[in-house]
Amino acid sequence: MQLPRFIKNIIKKINDAGFEAYTVGGAVKNYLSGEDLSRLDNWDLTTSATPEELLKIFPKGRYENKFGTVIVPYKKKGAKKPMDIEITTYRTEATYSDKRHPDKVGFTKNLKEDLKRRDFTINAIVWDGKKLVDLFSGQEDFRNRIIKAVGNPDERFREDALRMLRAIRFATTYQFIIENATYKSIKKNAKLLQRISKERIRDEFMKIIASDAPAQGMLYLHDTGLLEYIIPELKEGIGITQNWHHIYTIFQHCILSLAYCPSSDSLVRLATFLHDISKPETKVDLGKRSTFHGHQTVGAKKVNKIMEDLKFSNKEIYKVTHLIKHHMFYYNIGEITDRGVRRLLSRVGKENMADLIDLRVADRIGSGCPKAKPYKLIDLERRIVEAQRQPLSVKMLKVDGYDVMNILKIKPGPKVGKVLNQLLEEVLDDPKRNRKRYLKKRIKEMGKTLD
Repeated sequence: MQLPRFIKNIIKKINDAGFEAYTVGGAVKNYLSGEDLSRLDNWDLTTSATPEELLKIFPKGRYENKFGTVIVPYKKKGAKKPMDIEITTYRTEATYSDKRHPDKVGFTKNLKEDLKRRDFTINAIVWDGKKLVDLFSGQEDFRNRIIKAVGNPDERFREDALRMLRAIRFATTYQFIIENATYKSIKKNAKLLQRISKERIRDEFMKIIASDAPAQGMLYLHDTGLLEYIIPELKEGIGITQNWHHIYTIFQHCILSLAYCPSSDSLVRLATFLHDISKPETKVDLGKRSTFHGHQTVGAKKVNKIMEDLKFSNKEIYKVTHLIKHHMFYYNIGEITDRGVRRLLSRVGKENMADLIDLRVADRIGSGCPKAKPYKLIDLERRIVEAQRQPLSVKMLKVDGYDVMNILKIKPGPKVGKVLNQLLEEVLDDPKRNRKRYLKKRIKEMGKTLD
């Protein structure tokens, strides 16, 4: 396996100037896995050259940090924008007061000094396309599928508490196991995660959710105690039984639902994992007949707050909470009319319906149902395809806000939306009403009774 030509050229330029240079991190793991390096768009290099010396070699480089990393832009053929190649000087580091960044960074010409400060043995291997340097048996751990801290795990996690989440992320991404001493150290130091910014926690957490083993990742987070510092609300469902529809406790159900979620969308997976988070507080304990009325609405509000605290975007928060709010939709063959299907689609949004069904499928299997998608859900999907041909939103009406303002001689404001929403209700009842002449007539009639 060869390094891409542009990386070879960068290493050669550094070598020609009299310095060492190696690839490190993801590129090396891809190399050890036998994966195609030509598709990799995230390259990290390490070198004995200082940032100032690197800028002489790469005049277009940028040095805008205090951690010894120079950014060298490179634009692949056909790419819309250049990728950033990160080249970092060999470093020695002092204490980490904030449990994330070193208080002081020192540079060294000694590769071993740099490698011994890295997090895990599989990340302490470097390669220049010809020579592989592995001072901490990282290749052996990679072959044995083991995540192991370099040196003393307590020291590594006290230096940077985010490494505890990274250990679980690597374990779930590569399907590795975490070495015993490293795992025990995570449990011992879990509370240090409180010192890490919410944004960094969110990013690692969502990478675990997006991995091939998200449920195993959540179990790791729970068992190590880390989950309590990410979404502490989940612990309320531990050991709480449900009703005759569910054979598992609430927390077990959340884990299993995530395990069986058919979607690869990390936000859909997150909604699946958290969809029953408010069942403990809404439970009316009647044994096998216990109820959880309104848990979807209460849960959507709770998840909104959780995601705000973790610094998700408004768009991401809306998608997850919207799915949770609507996951209890009712559908039974012969009971729901075409009008009912159209109203369901209008409430949920046709762009969200497939995701909602994926959540529902995961919910069923996570409840112990052997069949993921019963005939009634298959029937609903068929009817949804048919219903999507009909108007489902205000934007699909044959009139718009300008028509309302012109006919009623009013200015922009809430009255315009009120009229359009009323027209949509009528069209949802009967799609044949979505004709311009009929709707304009109804606008005039509504104007007589409009507040």
